[in-house]
Amino acid sequence: MRHLGEKISGWTARAALAAAVCVLAAGTLLAPAKAASRIKDIADFEGIRENQLIGYGLVVGLNGTGDSLNNTPFTQQSLQAMLERLGVNTRNVDLNTNTVAAVMVTANLPPFSTQGTRIDVSVSALGDAESLQGGTLLVTPLVGADGEVYAIAQGSIAIGGFSAQGDAASIVRGVPTAGRIANGGLVERELDFKLASLTTLRLALRNPDLTTARRVALSINELIGMPTAEPLDPATVRIDLPQLYDGNIVDLLTDIEQLIVEPDLAARIVIDENSGIIVMGQDVKVSMVAVAQGNLTVTIAESPQVSQPNPFSGGQTAVVPRSDISVNEEGSTKLAIVPQTVTLKQLVDGLNALGIGPRDMISILQAIKAAGALQADIEVL
Repeated sequence: MRHLGEKISGWTARAALAAAVCVLAAGTLLAPAKAASRIKDIADFEGIRENQLIGYGLVVGLNGTGDSLNNTPFTQQSLQAMLERLGVNTRNVDLNTNTVAAVMVTANLPPFSTQGTRIDVSVSALGDAESLQGGTLLVTPLVGADGEVYAIAQGSIAIGGFSAQGDAASIVRGVPTAGRIANGGLVERELDFKLASLTTLRLALRNPDLTTARRVALSINELIGMPTAEPLDPATVRIDLPQLYDGNIVDLLTDIEQLIVEPDLAARIVIDENSGIIVMGQDVKVSMVAVAQGNLTVTIAESPQVSQPNPFSGGQTAVVPRSDISVNEEGSTKLAIVPQTVTLKQLVDGLNALGIGPRDMISILQAIKAAGALQADIEVL
């Protein structure tokens, strides 16, 4: 009976902790928050991640759209090596086929994948193949960064584009030289990572920040009721397994990832000059500054005229050049005041009051930054 009582007491404590998590989450939701997020959406647990795999293989069954063996010797060598493994000797034979293509195969190995698990693979042409439509990938080993084989891939390729060609014209839609095989990979080796046996785990923030790391640690310690989490740097929070969870780190992570934390990010303006896109963070502020903006347009128009001599004058017909040059200065010719802002809306309203477009706004923001009146980092893509 004592053993059963211990189980009931443990269950009651676990239920009480779950209720405390719900109350904490409800209280956080009721509290005013700017951009509160779950910990699972802003951080990753160490060891719980995907691993990239890569392999080299052959695609067969193409309808005359494969590699030309004369221009891609690696395809010919791979084809001969494959046939030799199957007992066919083609070393002294001049192969001339365009139904085979050499490809690179890539895939992501999900965390905690077991043997026999199916994964999706991507296939991309390596030679001068025109299309992989209708092709079949032969058995291809997929290796990791350590050189070990973790999966094998095989199957029919589905592409998202097509190409058609006639005698005088051709058309291409999408990328016919790249495709995907759904569930085309088979996991053969498991990663040796025992999450349940860990006593200490590290939490990696996706956007490193000292304030966010401290808030995450404080939120976890408030949940547990003791100093369990400690921020090590702007990107890492170390978590020690408390005795309350009886050595079960999975239950601990399940409760932690549901906690609500408000991330803190540095004030930043991201500019894409190619497309004219400007993205500002909510903490961007500017001191009071005066801005004048104008566009100077110079237009040169050529309108040559023909000069025709009088009859019997002995003159020659000539072309007389005529150039019309005009200068037009548009936009504001006066200084406009952008007031000292507190919110992002006021900053945007102040810049929009100048009546300028995104292209000119990029130059104005860079000029305000150079003047020292913009309290934000500018990142140009």
